[in-house]
Amino acid sequence: MPPTTRTGKRRDTGPAWTAPGEKDTLVGFIDYLRTAIMHKVADVPEPEVRTAGVPSGTNLLGLVKHLTAVERFYFLEVPITNMRRTFQPTRDETVDGLLADYRATIAQANQVVETWTDLTRPAPRPPGRGALPPSQRWVLVHMIEEIGRHAGHADIIREGIDGSTGR
Repeated sequence: MPPTTRTGKRRDTGPAWTAPGEKDTLVGFIDYLRTAIMHKVADVPEPEVRTAGVPSGTNLLGLVKHLTAVERFYFLEVPITNMRRTFQPTRDETVDGLLADYRATIAQANQVVETWTDLTRPAPRPPGRGALPPSQRWVLVHMIEEIGRHAGHADIIREGIDGSTGR
């Protein structure tokens, strides 16, 4: 967990240095952003963790559920039948449960990526996404964009809940 300031807010920390290879760098940034999301959600109580922080209805728990579905889609070839529902936690879904699902998905995704030796090769073809699969490089870069975008959403929502800032 990042250090805190005298006001109790976390100091902003940047990503860790990675090995110099392209894949190591890309995965290092993905893992950094994954950790940022999990830290933003981990200690937020009910009902705030599922309370919409913006008019679109986006909430912290929904972001974790969505990112789990997207990682399963791109790395594990699990279809998404309704993208909207990936943002909507059910009453029975808890912080601990959805974070555990996200961690398990991350571990599986990282196992897939570990086997990638040439990022120009096709990645697993997500169901329903056309005839040609994206390259492995495209998937890694897209996941940096996807997780980074939602990490920013989580930053804003969390600050609105309790003033917490930083990663």
